[in-house]
Amino acid sequence: MSEASQALQKIARGTGIVFAGTIISMLFGFLSRTIIARYFTTSEYGVFNLALTVLNIALVVVTLGFPNSLPREIAFYKEREPSRVRDLISTALIIVALNSLIWTIVLILEAENISQVFNEERLVYALKIVAFALPFSALTGMIISISRGFRRVREQVYFQNIVYPILWLILVLSLVIFNLPFASIFYVYLLAQSLKFFALFFEVYRIKLFELKFSFDLKLGKELIIFSLPLMFVGILNFLMTWTDTLMLGYYKSSKVVGLYNAASPLARLIPIFLNSAAFLYPPIVSQLYAQGKINEMKRTYQILTKWIFLLTLPIFSVMFLFPEATILFIFGEKYVSAAPALQILALGFMFHTFLGLNGLSLVIIKESNFILISNLISAILNVILNVVLIPIHGIEGAAIATAVSYFVANVLNSWRLYQKTRIHPFSWNYVKPLVISFSFLLFLQSLKLRITSIWYAMLILAVFLLVCFFLVLLSKSIDKEDIELFLAIEKKLGIEIRIIKKILRRFV
Repeated sequence: MSEASQALQKIARGTGIVFAGTIISMLFGFLSRTIIARYFTTSEYGVFNLALTVLNIALVVVTLGFPNSLPREIAFYKEREPSRVRDLISTALIIVALNSLIWTIVLILEAENISQVFNEERLVYALKIVAFALPFSALTGMIISISRGFRRVREQVYFQNIVYPILWLILVLSLVIFNLPFASIFYVYLLAQSLKFFALFFEVYRIKLFELKFSFDLKLGKELIIFSLPLMFVGILNFLMTWTDTLMLGYYKSSKVVGLYNAASPLARLIPIFLNSAAFLYPPIVSQLYAQGKINEMKRTYQILTKWIFLLTLPIFSVMFLFPEATILFIFGEKYVSAAPALQILALGFMFHTFLGLNGLSLVIIKESNFILISNLISAILNVILNVVLIPIHGIEGAAIATAVSYFVANVLNSWRLYQKTRIHPFSWNYVKPLVISFSFLLFLQSLKLRITSIWYAMLILAVFLLVCFFLVLLSKSIDKEDIELFLAIEKKLGIEIRIIKKILRRFV
């Protein structure tokens, strides 16, 4: 088995586990938010979300981009200089711990000024409480990023995706049961974050994932910060990109229009769910290949993984693109159906982001963090300009176009840079064929202008569409040897023999 196949199987296994954890986390997170929204007033719910928004911005600054750079650095040093991994981890933890304490004090001292920006007095005491959660959140993220560097998903899935959401739901329910006042939710949030950190810390200590050594390597710390700081600014830009369209719709239009747009936007942002799941183990595994100078294996891994992600994402994209009315009607109800065109546009933007693959993380692996910052800055500025031009004329469709075009530009720039530096691109012949087949068939169905409002009819048509695409992909012989090896590995893992699929594959490969 080739090294590319081995890397792909490890990434695929991690992707499946992270995807399952993400779904569980989303489910419990949705339940918790629903309870909070129903139990407290609308304005109190708004204060809670504002406090967490400020905290999340502070978290990006506190962690200095380390969550994105550290998995790459640990994997790279493990291959090249394993003796320095311990110092790298210790240095990173000390930097983030000290930075989190500084920003905790800043948040507490500046709580009144921040509350004036949002014209919300209740935000003062909210920030003064949740600020104490900042070190726990930052160090939890650091431990998880370190575990990623060692190619582990257990810490992310068990503690971040399962234990914490369940704990948070239980604590939120306790507020309702004991009829506690609004301020209690911030103390409960602090309690949940601290318990998650201590549970994760003791687990990591128990299994001896890494040696706790309080040493600080100034040279390593300087190199890590220089590499990571652009990624910190990228995180801030991504945060702004997420909220720019909503804020500008509120400025130019009305809260009703913002509500309509926020029915379409969260749905479209589900499209890269498989891409984001694959992103968890991709950096440490592919960084090892890069450290060994195996660019051809990196390219092969990138191409096959991108094809898998595209095929897995196709059903989610198809239902939103072909049947946006049915999708919104089923989830949000009839009063949000007018957001259907915006959903269709956003779906195209996020699908383009998906089918080009993990170009941004690949640039991180080859230490092109400065270029990622440039491409994201261009994208963010373009997003603002397009929103200013398009929202007054086209409303939520204008905001959707601005977001879709911005993601298109960022991904084209990142893919161009990746190809320029490494000659890596996603377009193998066996990937181009499924792309052409699926998008040709999608455009044909779209040209029929099917006006279906029932999600069940939509699912029936979607099932036929996917079945036809599947057989056309087989007929076009778009199956790679890595696909067969992955199937055989899954078959072996499950302990069953799926003869009919083997028979089909033998005929069309």
